[in-house]
Amino acid sequence: QVQLQESGPGLVKPSQILTLTCSVSGSIFSNNVMGWYRQAPGKQRELVAAITSGGNTGYIDSVKGRFTISRDNAKNTVYLQMNSLKPEDTAVYYCKTTSPSGYEYWGQGTQVTVSS
Repeated sequence: QVQLQESGPGLVKPSQILTLTCSVSGSIFSNNVMGWYRQAPGKQRELVAAITSGGNTGYIDSVKGRFTISRDNAKNTVYLQMNSLKPEDTAVYYCKTTSPSGYEYWGQGTQVTVSS
């Protein structure tokens, strides 16, 4: 059974840094695409950043230059480093893994609040 465990919930002030981690078990992690999504109150869930098995990355425009997604295949873990946080980054952040055959698995989500 594939399981994803996110960590790193936090209340931070604007401009501060926060790193989220997502550990994956029960799957061949190194073959999977990993993604970080977020959902703010009253809004749809959106893809924030993704990283392929080969290390190629992509970001939504609103976080480019501020967020960095990375992975450690030896630890079955993906990270999202969030710099220069803004109040509009406040959301529940979710980790998702997609296998080469297209199966998707989600983490339970972790709250990030950016407020002064």
